Amino acid sequence: MTPAAASRHPSPSTHDDVGSSALTVSEAVGSTLVRLGVRAVFGVVGSGNFTMVNALRAHGATFTAARHEGGAATMADAYGRLSGTVPVVSTHQGCGLTNAVTGIAEAAKSRTPMIVLTADTGAAAVLSNFRIDQDALASSIGAVAERIHSPATAVADTARAFRTAVLERRTVVLSVPIDLLAQPAGAAPVPAAPQPQRVRPTAHAVEAVVQALQAAERPVIIAGRGARHAGEELLALAQESGALTATSAAAHGLFGQDPFHLGISGGFSSDFTAATIAEADLILAFGCALNMWTMRHGSLISDGATVIQVDVEQTALGAHRPVTLGVLGDAAETAQVVRQQLSRQASPPPEGGFKQRTPRMREAVAAGARKSTEAYEDLTGDGVVDPRTLSIALDRALPAERVVTIDSGNFMGYPAAYLQVPDERGFCMTQAFQSIGLGLYTAIGAAKAVPERLTVLGTGDGGFLMSIAELETAVREELPMVVIVYNDAAYGAEVHHFEATAQEMEIVRFPETDIAAIARGFGAEGMTVRGTEDLDAVVERLHRGVDSVLVIDAKIASDGGSWWLAEAFKGH
Repeated sequence: MTPAAASRHPSPSTHDDVGSSALTVSEAVGSTLVRLGVRAVFGVVGSGNFTMVNALRAHGATFTAARHEGGAATMADAYGRLSGTVPVVSTHQGCGLTNAVTGIAEAAKSRTPMIVLTADTGAAAVLSNFRIDQDALASSIGAVAERIHSPATAVADTARAFRTAVLERRTVVLSVPIDLLAQPAGAAPVPAAPQPQRVRPTAHAVEAVVQALQAAERPVIIAGRGARHAGEELLALAQESGALTATSAAAHGLFGQDPFHLGISGGFSSDFTAATIAEADLILAFGCALNMWTMRHGSLISDGATVIQVDVEQTALGAHRPVTLGVLGDAAETAQVVRQQLSRQASPPPEGGFKQRTPRMREAVAAGARKSTEAYEDLTGDGVVDPRTLSIALDRALPAERVVTIDSGNFMGYPAAYLQVPDERGFCMTQAFQSIGLGLYTAIGAAKAVPERLTVLGTGDGGFLMSIAELETAVREELPMVVIVYNDAAYGAEVHHFEATAQEMEIVRFPETDIAAIARGFGAEGMTVRGTEDLDAVVERLHRGVDSVLVIDAKIASDGGSWWLAEAFKGH
């Protein structure tokens, strides 16, 4: 959670007591979480968490009933990323928690502040088949294990878990033994909601960054997930220093209004963007891991380039590649003090632009920084549509105010690179754990977090069918949503990027599935695209507006293996 997002939390009464003979542990936990700022809960209710979910609801939180705990976890994750609040996913003890593990691992690896409120077996239930070591399970996937230790400490334990989620940006698994749920909770004050503190860089580090920017002729500023709150400050620094801007995929949309924005750095880059970043003599990264995805295994960093990485985590500095300078600091705070010092030491930027921000570069960015500007041979025909043609047409037809979410697979470069987004709240990619099948869950969480925009999901047939049960959730919740299924009747990554015989490939190819018909069975609207006429019909349908779930089953032509995945497989 960013400082700005945390400030959107309500300010509860610091000294209000929660817990008395009138409140059970379940009620105290639910009340405390709501007082601290929880507004949305996702989950599947069982006997273990039934009373806790109802306590959250009774104190004002909304509840979205998922069809599977794995779906609920990623819904909550996406909601948290886009709302700036701490969400809750709630599960039954044991099997309910294990069902949610992949979604929890994704959130933990993405450092999403989130509470997993789960029941646990009681102290005496040593023979229960529900019994597992939930704390060890949480730790093994990178989450923080917390628990309610006693009725007397229920409020304090809950507040501690919430504080850890916010201040350490962690996913916290809060286990509540079922033999405590109905016991009277001890009275205790609920502390004020924690407010993250921005880390200010040292004066020495600031001076070093200023000198590097002054010396650079071709600077590029790259923002990652950890800088999504700092768009205004980073753009001001780019304008002051003459730098171009780019983002990792996780921060897509952050600089959408900057005419000198190169788009996504890495596998989703256009050829122009990749070449321009590779020519930079200074790469200044804010909240960005500089990993193999964002830097194409280091190929986007020239041998002579200075690399400066700014992050609030000491362990993140230089973790994926050597850096010239690592700066411990908040992205917004660091960008602001660097810009201020830079402006004091230099003349105002000339009106005609300087360094990278010139009229000529502006024209070049407009002409080549988006994949949709690149020429290609249209493969549409014989009952299939080119995924590029599909994506470009849908991008033009969809409303500008949108949230684009994507699943994982061979197809995913198309929605990521071809569908434009209005800002950093217009894109959500749950891919830190690299699991397929999370896309529909992500879209539901995004639609709940940003209801004023149309949610658009790009998914493959494999991932969509893996998560198909949650289509009922999207329909039941009456969510305005467009689902684009890039359907190649296969697990395309394996088909295109493994060297194998046709017989070996039989296990990743499937008979054609009428996904549009399946969608209609769930109560959604379904359309099929096999060529230009079908695509025209979909475009016309989108122009009429979407206020429910529309599934587009696009039978796509083989791209011979997506450009981005060929790059990614170098790291496997």
